[in-house]
Amino acid sequence: MSQSAIFRVADLDQNTPTAFDLRPDQDVLSPLAAELGVNDLRKVRFAGDIRAAGKRDWVLKATLGATIAQTCVVTLEPMNTRIDAPIERMFVAHLPTPEGSEVEMPEDDTIEQLGTEIDVSELMIEALALMIPEFPRKDGAVLGEAVFAEPGVEPMRDEDTKPFAGLAALKDALNKDS
Repeated sequence: MSQSAIFRVADLDQNTPTAFDLRPDQDVLSPLAAELGVNDLRKVRFAGDIRAAGKRDWVLKATLGATIAQTCVVTLEPMNTRIDAPIERMFVAHLPTPEGSEVEMPEDDTIEQLGTEIDVSELMIEALALMIPEFPRKDGAVLGEAVFAEPGVEPMRDEDTKPFAGLAALKDALNKDS
């Protein structure tokens, strides 16, 4: 990566946003692709800024762009997925502490506890991992119906497992007779 990806909070300017533009090279992307379980990562860029939000809190606004090489789950052919997404995180000095023994997930998942540093490369990897499609499918790829049965037995189809479809056919037959 061409610039430092870790920003010490004490060094951030309260009055001027701190810009960053990460463009990892293949030496970084190849092991990351293996870690994320994809065939390849290309054209990854994470750019934005960190700015003050009040006296002690900070907000990060960025855009994540990446081309991901994956395998289609239907055709098993190689395919590319493009991600272009806005990323926002709010780093707060004091997160409210939960009461009692049960901890609920906060509704706003963009809020994080502020530490002494903000690691934008870690945020880039986290956002990328969350946005990679788990079951990539090429445009127009359709999963056909697989039909199996023992010899001499009529195979059961998806339509046969829908009990109300038979009732609809019975109702139509009764309406024709009347």
